[in-house]
Amino acid sequence: MAKNKLKISETNCSLKDVLDIIGGKWAMPIIYHLSKGKMRFKEMERTIEGINTRMLVKELKNMDANGIITRSVFATVPPTVEYELTKKGEKLLPSIYSLYNWGQEYAN
Repeated sequence: MAKNKLKISETNCSLKDVLDIIGGKWAMPIIYHLSKGKMRFKEMERTIEGINTRMLVKELKNMDANGIITRSVFATVPPTVEYELTKKGEKLLPSIYSLYNWGQEYAN
């Protein structure tokens, strides 16, 4: 039985591009939690176990710059900031759910 091998070109590698966009340690947990709907910054910080403020800010900025999430700021005191997945981000969900299920089965 022949195994299917993934052919990856070193000059034009979409897998590398994907990992550059969502390759941070915290990106997938953030996307997973945002799949449930809009979340405020502090809500995410409390929900995602083990993340610190600096890393959350860094990952959110990266995902916003790559069009995975949107950041909405409301003029309140103190300012309210909400994050949600874009259509582009929502298209990642089947892959993330598959990885989550794989992890439940094999990584425990």
